[in-house]
Amino acid sequence: MNKKKGIISLILIAVVMVLLGFTTAVGFGKTGTGAMKNIKLGLDLAGGVSITYQVEDKNPSAEEMSDTIYKLQLRVEQYSTEASVYQEGDDRINIEIPGVSDANAILDELGKPGSLEFQTSDGESVITGADVKTASVQSGQDDMGNAEYSVELVLNEEGTKKFADATEANIGQPISIIYDGETISSPTVQSAITGGTAYITGNFTYEEAENLASTIRIGGLQLELTELRSNVVGAQLGEEAISTSLLAGAIGFAIVFFFMIFVYYLPGLASGIALFIYIELVLVILNAFNVTLTLPGIAGIVLSIGMAVDANVIIFARVREEMARGKSVKNSLKTGFQKAMSAIVDGNVTTLIAAAVLWFRGSGTVKGFAQTLAIGIIVSMFTALVITRLIIFAFYALGLKKENLYYHEKKERAPFNFLKRKKYFFTLSIAIMVIGLGIMGFNQSQGKGFFAYGLEFEGGTSTTVDFGKDYSIKEIDQEIVPVVEEVTGDHNVQTQKVEGTNQVIIKTVTLDLDEREALNQALAENFQVDPATITAENISSTVSSEMRHDAIIAVLTAAVFMLLYIWLRFKDLRFATSAVLALLHDVVVVILFYAVSRIAIGNTFIACILTIVGYSINATIVIFDRIREELHYKTRTTDMEALVNRSINETLTRSIYTNLTTFVMVAVLYVLGVSSIKEFALPLMVGIVWGAYSSVCITGALWYVMKTKIGAKK
Repeated sequence: MNKKKGIISLILIAVVMVLLGFTTAVGFGKTGTGAMKNIKLGLDLAGGVSITYQVEDKNPSAEEMSDTIYKLQLRVEQYSTEASVYQEGDDRINIEIPGVSDANAILDELGKPGSLEFQTSDGESVITGADVKTASVQSGQDDMGNAEYSVELVLNEEGTKKFADATEANIGQPISIIYDGETISSPTVQSAITGGTAYITGNFTYEEAENLASTIRIGGLQLELTELRSNVVGAQLGEEAISTSLLAGAIGFAIVFFFMIFVYYLPGLASGIALFIYIELVLVILNAFNVTLTLPGIAGIVLSIGMAVDANVIIFARVREEMARGKSVKNSLKTGFQKAMSAIVDGNVTTLIAAAVLWFRGSGTVKGFAQTLAIGIIVSMFTALVITRLIIFAFYALGLKKENLYYHEKKERAPFNFLKRKKYFFTLSIAIMVIGLGIMGFNQSQGKGFFAYGLEFEGGTSTTVDFGKDYSIKEIDQEIVPVVEEVTGDHNVQTQKVEGTNQVIIKTVTLDLDEREALNQALAENFQVDPATITAENISSTVSSEMRHDAIIAVLTAAVFMLLYIWLRFKDLRFATSAVLALLHDVVVVILFYAVSRIAIGNTFIACILTIVGYSINATIVIFDRIREELHYKTRTTDMEALVNRSINETLTRSIYTNLTTFVMVAVLYVLGVSSIKEFALPLMVGIVWGAYSSVCITGALWYVMKTKIGAKK
């Protein structure tokens, strides 16, 4: 790059920063005035619509309620991955959809969950919605290469047999799909369908196919529902939650920015500018793809700033290694980017695989997390490999070529023999896990349970109170919540305002009759509320057993795919196996921390564990990449133990710096954040510290043991 191109590059970077900065700096949600005002905010930040349905069937079974809730959850995810569906009382189902304010429009679009039948042309019923397990959109190409869409139906065992008989007898005839007495589609039978999977084809647009699939899904409910009430509810958290999180992000970014300059000089400045562009791009993409942003989502963005540093640290560590060998600044920059490429790509692609699996296999919060994770990975790779490179070579082209702008020679530190102490590290890990399991067992024996489950996982009691005056969210937090906490002993109280009224919905742990009366009395004494107007219902968990099952299957499937990718890239199953074992080691310790500290397990628990999964595998790949490189260049006389130790020591700076910058970001969140953010940040801090220990002390040693003990040549 010559001087002219360098000037043009920096001017373009400056223009992009200004344009993106104007777009993102003007605020979120309704308070914003630019493109960012269109970012969809979650129920916790902006409120939304709450709809309650009454089950028409008398005495519905628990299985019928659970099945209906799960299918409704899949239906409402078209509005937001953060939408939640849960049981209220014995025969009611509540739906909360964030980011919308028109309940009537949602009810019209959602449609009344009614009866669904498949009928032949003479009116005979073939199957009902209860025989349909799932309905989803499938994409393909026609003979001309154009995109075409179809609806895939998967039937249960009974439905498969009935549909096979019906299609065999009606080849060439239509079978109509009747929803609430109205024909919504009449596909013609082309052949007998005996395998339990059918496809509805036609000249569908994606929206048409999705609407048909959604109608079939909601018509496949085992129970008929009637709308009981609908409300527009306010944000669960006030503007203070957003402002403190954004302040934490700004402070954390400033610390990371100056830290990178302090450590890496001019390349550090380049990475800081690239990180700023990274944040702007992520926010613009959130807006473009209608991703619902919740408070944990903001925390995730702040966290991703620290994680995005990783690629830059890997690059600059490589550049310094080349300069330490006596190469020129220009050659060191080129070689540094080239050698860092494999570690960055492998680490991020592995995590991207996990995000893709979580997106396709997960539901609810898991799917929302996968979106944010994928966006962060792709943008961080782009900014590190393209933007940072462009900036640093532009600096060089402008004449900033002195070595001391890029590297100061430092005293070489003595390498630490990690493998010599592997038995101590393994023993420490096992001991901590055994102690954690012991404490879990003790808590269970005392009747406390293995974990402290939050409302999302365990359900509770929802109390609706008319206070006679319009309390602000801040006043609710400062005046009402402490009274509720004192009476119920619950320190994870959730509150929502009902827009247009003086009502507040208070969600707590499950309260028995005496506890409900005590709460009513306390509210009456402190706020002059008429106890007769207070209503309360037990509510189920918003994370259903099916959603938990989906999450577990998604994580396990992601682990398998990551194992296969690492095996393929490193051409050694021991790399893949030890990577997955190290990942599980980190996850187990964080889960045990939740159990020991009694931090409530809610939606942020899922986000925290999935963050640790991505973070852990990325750190492992960096060390394995260096081991792979050392294996490629080693001579026959090189000792394997020395090779692994050298690889760990050569990546030690990266491990320390990356974990330190990420820890700083999360620590600032913990100090400044509201209580729900603190519950998210604390386990993450533990996971980051333990992940740093794991990647340095466990990962390489684990691979070495497998390499020398399993399949080693005698």
